[in-house]
Amino acid sequence: MTATVAEATKETAAPVARSVSVPRAYRFELVKLLSQWRVRLLIVACWLAPALFVAVISQQAALPVDTLFGRWMHATGWAGPLVILGFSGSWALPLLTSLIAGDVFASEDRLGTWRHLLVAVRSPRRIFVSKALSSLTVIVVLVIGMVCSSTISGLVVVGNRSLNGLDGHLLSPGDAAGRVLLAWACALAPTLALAAIGLLGSVALGRSPMGLLLPAVVALAMQIVQQLPVPVAIRYALPGYAFISWNGLFTSPAQRGPLLIGIAVSLVWVVVATALAYFLFVRRDFTNPAHDGSGRLAITAGLLPLVVLFGLTAGVLASVAGVGSGIDQDKVQRSVATSFAHLYRLQTKQLNRPDVTEAQLQTSAACTKGGDQVAAVGAGNDWRCVVSWHIPGVEAAGSAIYQLDINPLGRYVADGDGPKEVNGFFLVRTPAGDEPNPLWQFDANIELLPSTPKG
Repeated sequence: MTATVAEATKETAAPVARSVSVPRAYRFELVKLLSQWRVRLLIVACWLAPALFVAVISQQAALPVDTLFGRWMHATGWAGPLVILGFSGSWALPLLTSLIAGDVFASEDRLGTWRHLLVAVRSPRRIFVSKALSSLTVIVVLVIGMVCSSTISGLVVVGNRSLNGLDGHLLSPGDAAGRVLLAWACALAPTLALAAIGLLGSVALGRSPMGLLLPAVVALAMQIVQQLPVPVAIRYALPGYAFISWNGLFTSPAQRGPLLIGIAVSLVWVVVATALAYFLFVRRDFTNPAHDGSGRLAITAGLLPLVVLFGLTAGVLASVAGVGSGIDQDKVQRSVATSFAHLYRLQTKQLNRPDVTEAQLQTSAACTKGGDQVAAVGAGNDWRCVVSWHIPGVEAAGSAIYQLDINPLGRYVADGDGPKEVNGFFLVRTPAGDEPNPLWQFDANIELLPSTPKG
């Protein structure tokens, strides 16, 4: 009788509910994201808009010379994806992370679907992991689309030609391809940092619009700081610096120090911001349908830890990068002399003159700031350099004058100021068509880390 009752009890007992696995929850969240018209529109835009932009601009007479590598869009197809990368790091990628990661949790608050999701998945931890991974997947797809679109368009419209680096040296098509792809891969680190900040804002601020805008606001704030004359340590301590430090890949030798610091700082921010978002999410009270984020908890467990992280990072980097601007007379002189020597050889080849080497030219530069009225350090548009070089078989040394506009990030534009035959404006016939004299204006980059003494 007892056995019969026990068997009947087993038959009538409700089945034990099991938690949904992470892969299954991840697929579910990914389908939810991809079913949104907004996300579909972003995917189409990222896979088509860069191609159209590069194709149109590359055929225009006026190029975006104020953008890094913009002046080379007529010469090589590898300049296009770098122009897109420069624009994306400032505007497109922060906006994409806001629309994807900044809304992935807040959307459930607006729709009031948390209870249904918890009943289906039965694990806040699995919900967090699946939502974070699905948003990461969509962001990576968007970035890949921008890379492929801009690269294919540039190669088809302009061609697979050599690219001039930021110190004037020529990169072969194969070398340019590797560095362009590496630059985009490095830009993923700050993109993920902004995505992690978006996750944190989406969790902490609930349905508040500020959670959605947080990555874009943070990115804008970092851009403003980067344009100010702040110490190098503060500049490097911001997770968005890796959007800028990829420039060092296009010098010879490559400026790896700032790039590695930028990537490392960004990844630390990814870990910390994601951990804070996870902590806030698993402690949330899902029984309250009117939950709209806790302002006090968002500050104490969200904002303050990131402020502390920034302060600690800046303190650690101060011992490596120093507290100055990172721009001094010696660095400027070496950079201008190196760039001039490389571009002089390019001009010599384009004008069908006898080739010379950098060693034969013995190029040097003497630079001042503000006409010797101020110390020759820091950013400004009042730098003036006199470049000297020697041509084999010619007794007299050549000289040319440049006016430099150096921004706080170390990037500068050198504008030729004579003699006209050397660095004035005139057209040179190249395989890509008539191009401006390469010595007329050129972009270059100064590494802000302290110079390593040569032994």
